[in-house]
Amino acid sequence: MEKILVTGGAGYIGSTMVPKLLDAGYKVTVIDNFYFNNYQSLLTCCKNENFDVVEGDVRNEELMKTLVPNYDIIIPLAAIVGAPACDKDRIGAISTNFGQIKYLNDIRSKHQMLLYPNSNSGYGVGQKDVYCTEETPLNPISLYGKTKVDAEKILLDSGNVITFRLATVFGISPRMRLDLLVNDFTYRALYDKFIILFEAHFKRNYIHVSDVSRAFMHGINNFDRMKNNAYNVGLSSANLSKFELCQTIKKYLPNFTIETNEFSKDPDQRNYIVSNEKIEATGYRPHTDLDSGIQELIKGCKMIRNNTFTNL
Repeated sequence: MEKILVTGGAGYIGSTMVPKLLDAGYKVTVIDNFYFNNYQSLLTCCKNENFDVVEGDVRNEELMKTLVPNYDIIIPLAAIVGAPACDKDRIGAISTNFGQIKYLNDIRSKHQMLLYPNSNSGYGVGQKDVYCTEETPLNPISLYGKTKVDAEKILLDSGNVITFRLATVFGISPRMRLDLLVNDFTYRALYDKFIILFEAHFKRNYIHVSDVSRAFMHGINNFDRMKNNAYNVGLSSANLSKFELCQTIKKYLPNFTIETNEFSKDPDQRNYIVSNEKIEATGYRPHTDLDSGIQELIKGCKMIRNNTFTNL
């Protein structure tokens, strides 16, 4: 039985991924510092004898030196995620998003498989109507994007790794986040019924959180033929502007009023469209489209309040 170490495994993506890994028959250990008091996100895994959890900080080098050699596969999800959260704690962002990945890579065996989540945000500002492929030069704007891109380069240079450049993730998770674009806009449409968009024409790609987990599972199952490459992971049907995203939400919440402000700038200057053909050529396909995810979010948002579910 292969053993997997998932850092940050109690977070938004990890709390969706870990149960799937256990169901697939892997032995899974999570290390997480539970910074957001998200202790409940993996409680249903505790009945599984192949699940274990370590409360700790991935920047603790002695702890990681003890843990890392015991696993066949490493999935380093632990990070300070998003431009606002990284700007709020720049030192923590650099040490977590880059420093601990560099150390992890230094101490892992060359025989250990590593699957790493990067972000589409590394593309920064794309060319109009030109799809960003994995060959497109990376041009991150934010500290978040820069730390993730720098970490990806170290890993790809070392080998025996797959990196996934994730589109903007959306959907319900046991450790919910409402500061992600689709989740945030859906929540506002439900409760505020109103939004003002800055630079409403800015585009990006999207992917459901469960399909992120499926991409990692696909990578594990096809590691030998996919390794030492980066892959965009997103919905090819969802390269949308912020205005188009709101129009999609409005189909299900028709009282949603959408206004635009042409005189202000969005703090997040990402604007690009993305090709997912490379990973699709390996046989991977997302299962949840944007419309289904929005309908799921509307139901979920009726049960939660925003001040609890954010990275800020």
